[in-house]
Parts: sequence; C-alpha cells; structure tokens
Amino acid sequence: MTLPDRHSLLWKLTGVLALLCLLVISLQADLSRRVHEATALLPDSVKLAYSDYARQAEAAWTTQGSRGVDRFLEDLRRREQVWAAVVDEHSRSLSSVPLTRAERRKLDFVRPMGWTVGRPGGRPTFYVPFSDEKSRLVMALPPRFDPRKHNQLWDVLLQWVLPSALALMLGFLLYRVLIAPVVILRRQANALSAGDLGARVGPAVAGRRDELGELARAFDHMAERLENTLTLQRRLMRDLSHELRTPLCRLRVAGEREQDMPAMRQRLEREVQGMNQLIGDTLELVWLDTERPAPVLEPVELDHLWSVLCADASFESGWAMERFPCELPAECRVLGNLNGLAQALENILRNAIRHSPDDGMVTIGGHHDGAFWQVWIEDQGPGVPADQLEFIFQPFSRLNAARPGGSGFGLGLSIARSVVQLQGGELWAEHSDAGLRMNLRLPSV
Repeated sequence: MTLPDRHSLLWKLTGVLALLCLLVISLQADLSRRVHEATALLPDSVKLAYSDYARQAEAAWTTQGSRGVDRFLEDLRRREQVWAAVVDEHSRSLSSVPLTRAERRKLDFVRPMGWTVGRPGGRPTFYVPFSDEKSRLVMALPPRFDPRKHNQLWDVLLQWVLPSALALMLGFLLYRVLIAPVVILRRQANALSAGDLGARVGPAVAGRRDELGELARAFDHMAERLENTLTLQRRLMRDLSHELRTPLCRLRVAGEREQDMPAMRQRLEREVQGMNQLIGDTLELVWLDTERPAPVLEPVELDHLWSVLCADASFESGWAMERFPCELPAECRVLGNLNGLAQALENILRNAIRHSPDDGMVTIGGHHDGAFWQVWIEDQGPGVPADQLEFIFQPFSRLNAARPGGSGFGLGLSIARSVVQLQGGELWAEHSDAGLRMNLRLPSV
C-alpha cells in the first residue's frame, strides 16, 4: 500500500489534528502554570486586610489587655468564620483563654504573608507581627480571601471549555477545507442535472492539489465533455437533417420529372451513395466523441504510409504521383494507430486535392521536435481566412466561397482531428506561402 502524495487531504487532516492536540496541551500547560502562579501568593488586598486586623488586635491588647483581645477574637471569628489567635513571642495566648495542644501545633505551621498559600484544598494559617515585633496575630485564611477560590472554575475552563472551543475552531476549519468545496460540488452537480450545461466548480476548488481538487477537475472535465457532446449531437442532428433534405428533394424532383430510367437509376445510386457516406461519417464522428476508443499504438513509418495513400489518391483524382512530393526524413517514425493515421491523412489529403488548382501540388514534410514529430501537409489552394482556421474543423463547415472546389460534407477534418487526438497528437491549420498548411504533432517512437 503506497502512501498518498504530499498534497493529500490525509496530511492536511493529520496536521490539523496534531495542531489541535499541541494547542490543547500547550495552552492547558501554560494557562495552568499562570493560574498557579497568580493564585500561589496572597494578593495585596488580602495582605492589607490582615494588616488591618493586626492593628485592631494590637490596639485591643494595648488598651484593654486580655479582655480586649477576647472581644476582638470573638468578633473576628464571627465575621470570618475562621480560627484566629493572638500570641506573644513565646507562642503563649494573650487572651484569657489558653491555647489547646492542637492550636499550639498549628503555630508550628504558620507562615508569613509573603509565603505561598500552599496546596489547593488546604486552609493555610498566616501571621502578622505587631509593631513591637514580639506579639503577633495568627489567623487561618478566610474563604473569601483565598486566591484559589476560583481554581475549580479555572479547571473547568481549561479542561472542558478550552478544548471545546478549539474543537469548534477545528470544525469550522474543516468545514472551510472539506465541506465548503463539497457544497459547491453538490450545487454544481444539481445545476448540471437540472440542465445547466455550463455548470462548473471553478478554479477556487479545481485549483486545489488534493483529492477534492482532483474531484473538482474531474467534474469540470466531465461537464465540459457532456456539454461538448450534447452541443455536437444537437448540431449534427440539425446539420444532418439539412444535408439529407437536399438529396431527398433532388430525388423527389427527379422522380416527378425524369423519364429516362437508366438516368434515374444512376441519379438514385449517386444520391444514395452520398447519403450513405454522410450518415456513415456522421455516426463515426459521434462515436469518436462519445466512446473515445483507445487505439492500439505501434511504430508507423509515415513516408511509406504517405506513398500508399498518394497511390490511391492518384488513381481516384488522376493526379500524377509527382504532384505528391514527400519531404519527410527517412527516420520519421511515429507512435500511432496505423488505420487511424491512414484515415486522418487520407481525409486531409482528399481535402487538399479538392481545394487545389488544376496544376497544384500537395507536399508532406516534417522535422523532429523532442519527443514528437512535427509533420505538415501543405497545398497550393487559396487558403482560409485567419479567423476561420479553427472553424474548418467544425462538423459540416465548408468555406466554398473562400476555397472553391468540389463537394463534400465538411466532416473529414473533424474526423481527422478526433482520430489524431485519440492517439495523443494534435492537428491544427495555419497559413503558408503556398496555401494552407495542416500541422500534425505526433509522438515519436
């Protein structure tokens, strides 16, 4: 099993998921550290409140002695709902109530206000010295002063809300990357099924280099082929009906007026033969466009093929073989289908003969161009206007006004181009000094 290429959606999705995991882990770690640092120490407002309580305790001791301390502690415990004590430098209670053994043990773990609060869930005890630096107020941290009171909420935010928000961002990103192009594809597919042959996904999606881009390009290619095929078939039906109407009208008129039966038979045979050729060429063009057969390719020597085609053309047209000069190099060998190339070259040759003057020549030449052979067939006819060079490859296109000479249905060059393209080649027309030049670009052996 081979891995997808570097533009595959697999790597994009993997990268997005990896980025999400890294973001969640890094943000949780960083924010948790910041929250811990921010809640590890008492804020200044709490220190100020502790100092204020210490001044009140010192004032009560100085003015009223133990009874003042008793009243202060009673009021403080009622207000803050925490344990508190006022002790001297020997950890003896300055109130009238001595410390219990458990309370004396607490004094071993008291901390100054500059120390950390300690582990979450605990109730640390802080002390504030009096002005004489001997006595001090010892007080457990009230819940309302605890900087860690919102840590549980922070845990929820960091462990649930943050990943959920990042997941929503990932979902939105995936929608933009994956779902939005699929929505465009679905919309264009519905438009195409509704009869809008011009529906295309467009470069915004087709320009991507992942699987969705390949799908969009395949859809656009399919839609273009469908549009071209239906357009071609509609045009062929319209033109074919027109082309068939002319010989049928001639046969009807001949049947009404012709009295000579041998002449009538000859006309009938000629018209039927023409209609048979017309129908055969039209069906072949439709077959080449819709079926797109894959011809078997083999090395073909074009100079030998040209000689055979010119011999047949010389017999049919009465032209001498000298009027078909071959200027191809002896090593000219192309990769193509012999029958298909013969058909294409024969159509081009017949078209050139049809539009050449009485003393004209049809020449073939070419040169090697990298992995291809550039071959041209040049006649000495009147040529074609520059704006009509592509039009002559359209079915039933005839420029008799520009290139006088003979009959035909205008299907030969269309069939020739389709045959050449099926073999990986190209066919186009251009002006030359002599007349019209038909260029073929064929793969080299």
